[in-house]
Formats: sequence, structure tokens, C-alpha cells
Amino acid sequence: MRENYELLGLKESATDEEITERYYQLRAKYNEERWLDGEAGNEAARMLTKIEVAYNEIKESRRQQHSSSTSKSAYEEITELLKNDRISEAQMKLDECYDRGAEWHYLQAVIFYKKNWTNDSKKQLEIAMQMDPDNAKYRSTYEKLNAKNEYQNQQAHQDPQRENPYERQGMPDEQMGGGACSNCVSCCYTYLCVDCLFSLCCGCR
Repeated sequence: MRENYELLGLKESATDEEITERYYQLRAKYNEERWLDGEAGNEAARMLTKIEVAYNEIKESRRQQHSSSTSKSAYEEITELLKNDRISEAQMKLDECYDRGAEWHYLQAVIFYKKNWTNDSKKQLEIAMQMDPDNAKYRSTYEKLNAKNEYQNQQAHQDPQRENPYERQGMPDEQMGGGACSNCVSCCYTYLCVDCLFSLCCGCR
């Protein structure tokens, strides 16, 4: 990318306005010189193409950097909204994000989870893992969600009338604690499974 700035005679710290101004200056110069006879005209035509390419690449690079920075800031805001159970606001903010990469799908999975839409949450996690297969957070969360589902299925078959501790909406590690349990084994097993759920306070970081 540095060579593009050098071609325009600018430093990488140049402002957008300086880049645009310099581009139009050079374009006007080479537009005029390309009508010269011989090699001078040919060289001007080549330079016209080069500065066009350089300018477009610089602009695109800066656009992507801005988009990435904006998305990161938005994701942090969405995470805070989710921590405060402001789910509708988080969804609206997420829908406004232009860059829908792996983190976007992860946050969508969290929103679906908090709505108790487990299957939809799982699908969004699968997309996130496909886009970023080396991300330990996505894979760990996916495994924990599967563990939750497996526990629910086991409990449903064992005693359909028994209260399911996972039906309570919100952050599992904050809202699923407390309450009397019928026996110590059941209590310990429940808390063990809770530890395997979405840790929204940590997982969204």
C-alpha cells in the first residue's frame, strides 16, 4: 500500500481530503500530457492508469479500516446491551452493522439464545465457526450449547414434570443460581451443566 501513496507523492498519514486533492491534480496533469506525441504521451497514459488504480486502492483500504473500526465499536455496544438484557435494542444495533463477519453471527447466536431460540442460536454459531474455524470462543460456546441441549433432553425423558433449570431466560451464570434443590446429586449436576452453558458475561467479550 505504501507504493500507492508514493505514486501520489503523499505520506500514509495524509488526510482523505489531501489524497483526493492530489489525485485530481495528477489526473488533470496526465490527462493533458497523454495527447503529446510519441513516448511522452504513452507514458502519461500509463501514469493516468496507475494513479487511478492507486487512488481506488487507497480509498478502499481506508473504507475497510473505517468499517472494521465502526463494527468493533458497535459490537462492544451490543455486548453491553446483552449483558443488561436489552435484547431488542441489541438486535436493532446488530441489524445496522454493515460488516457481517463471524463475530456478527456469534452475537446473533447470543441474542437467539437469550430469546430461548436454541436451534437458531446453534445455526448462527455454526456459521460463525465456518467463517472463523480457529476461534476457540465460538467452538467452546457451541460445545456448551450442545451440552445444554443434551441435558434438557435427558431431563425431559426422565421426568417431564420436573422443572428445567435452563428455562429461565437471561445470563445463566447470574440468574440460574440459588433456589432449593431436591437432593445434593441433582444440585451438583445442575450446577455442573450450568457451567457448560453460554457464559454471556465472558463469552461476549
